[in-house]
Amino acid sequence: MSIGWTRRARLFIQRFWQPTSACMTCMPGSWGNILSLTHWGIALQTGLLTGLLAVLLTFTPASRLYSHRYGNAFIVGCLTTIGDAWSHKSHYRIPVLEHLLTGVMSGLFALAAWYLLEDRARRVRAVWARLFGKPVA
Repeated sequence: MSIGWTRRARLFIQRFWQPTSACMTCMPGSWGNILSLTHWGIALQTGLLTGLLAVLLTFTPASRLYSHRYGNAFIVGCLTTIGDAWSHKSHYRIPVLEHLLTGVMSGLFALAAWYLLEDRARRVRAVWARLFGKPVA
């Protein structure tokens, strides 16, 4: 399977926002400290490493998993767990719990994004048209 560089750049951006959002969601006190530069630094570091690992994975046969909804979510969750474990020590009492929880949240974000944004965001456009009565191109 040949993947071009524009596809890899798009994949990096997708795999950057999902782990960053998941990391901000799962860190203790994240929503209370939404303006904390320390929390954002850790979340961005997690997203950056996950995005880079996702791009590196495109050079292997495992890149076929990106084309399947659940395979994609599984890969994103696993890579986020690795990226989060690399970025910081767990804040929870059980050492790996925060990293696993962040990976699960990232996988769920990937599933939600796939569902909402597939087919040029058909579902989002349909809701928009139903709410405002105007079809969106």
